[in-house]
Amino acid sequence: MTPRHSYPHPRPRRATRCAALIGALIGALIGALTSMPAAATPDTPPPPQREALMLRHATLHPVSGPVMANASLLIEGGKIRAIGGADLPAPPGARSLDLGGRHVYPGFVAADTSLGLAEIRSVNASTDVAETGPLNPNARSLIAFNADSELLPVTRGGGVLTALSAPEASPQGLIAGTSAVMQLEGWNWQDMALTPAFALHITLPRMRLNSALLPGAPEARLADIRRSTEARLKLLDEAFDAAKAYGRARAADASQPVDTRWEALLPVLPPAGGGTPARPVVIHADDLAQIRFALDFAARHGLRLILTGGADAWRVADQLKARGVPVIIDGLQRLPLRRDDPPDALFRLPALLSAAGVRYCINNGGRDASNTRNLPFEAAQARAYGLSDDEALKAVTLYPAQILGVDDRLGSLEVGKLATLFVADGDPLEPATRIERVFVRGRELELVDRQTALRDKYLKRP
Repeated sequence: MTPRHSYPHPRPRRATRCAALIGALIGALIGALTSMPAAATPDTPPPPQREALMLRHATLHPVSGPVMANASLLIEGGKIRAIGGADLPAPPGARSLDLGGRHVYPGFVAADTSLGLAEIRSVNASTDVAETGPLNPNARSLIAFNADSELLPVTRGGGVLTALSAPEASPQGLIAGTSAVMQLEGWNWQDMALTPAFALHITLPRMRLNSALLPGAPEARLADIRRSTEARLKLLDEAFDAAKAYGRARAADASQPVDTRWEALLPVLPPAGGGTPARPVVIHADDLAQIRFALDFAARHGLRLILTGGADAWRVADQLKARGVPVIIDGLQRLPLRRDDPPDALFRLPALLSAAGVRYCINNGGRDASNTRNLPFEAAQARAYGLSDDEALKAVTLYPAQILGVDDRLGSLEVGKLATLFVADGDPLEPATRIERVFVRGRELELVDRQTALRDKYLKRP
């Protein structure tokens, strides 16, 4: 269509002023961004250990054995090479560090966290823990892990040096994706990965309707909730059946198109010729109905099951022990599930599982990455309610390492394991204890983070 007027229209003054204002704002923003420091942790990863290091006059807590007073520990090539008394010989050129009786512990292991995937939960752009939709087995926490997270040095300052970084399901989700075991130091996720793909994570819907949360709800509303739960559980079963059919089809004809979702499920299913699946499945289940469903679901599909949550695990402890299902207790400092439960029900849970012979470990509750540093205090809570000192320490070191399949490298001070450990001035399960030195693979890390920087800043305030 030919324009009615061939002459150009004058630009309105208001539009001109807006364009000028936008241009000025963009220029100011570019200038601010170019003058800002990089948004990364202030510490620089040290190079690999080059010279041997001998720790002298230390109180060693191997976890897997008795405490050793006035002991020595030799670190070489990032690993523990020798453990002995005060006269343990050092190789030529080794550096010696006199600890003056300080306590040496293996680094704590957090068994289920969102570290590296979530920075500030209220800021969406800093959170990458969940995909949309109910079925996301192909999601991988490894490649989303942020090695520059400000929470990593904070967590290391609490003695937590290894963590399982796991995806979460969306509010209506079921299969969240695959987790990775990460050491909490390194330049990038490739450097930090200990087990790049550990387990598939599944979150079950709530199966026990709490009338206190739905006061006066009509029966029709409750029936809708039940139908929704049944539909989601059916969808979960159908996904695993579809993955099995996909695996059979691909085995019979490799030219079949690849489906990344079902491909990601194959490692958790039994091999075609029978045997144990390559990877476990971690099912997030707290109440009794969820745990029973998880046990039946794992038996039906031949899965290697790990439970996380586990508030009601003591109620079926005999079944868990008989089937060899470990439990990651997802925090003790939370409310009991039921009104008629005693207030210390969760505090006593580790002691109950330990007495029943169930494999377990203690995790920090809520998967809140900012509080993973408080993991040892969860074990301290259990120690105050029946768990022995040795068991409490193992519950956050050796036991999670065993459940995560890295106990050949971490979890205790033993010859041949990685020298990932810390030095403290007392019992690290006590809040008053100071962690003075941290080593990851024999490299000593500087204990600086955003919180220590703010502390030092305000100590100088006049």
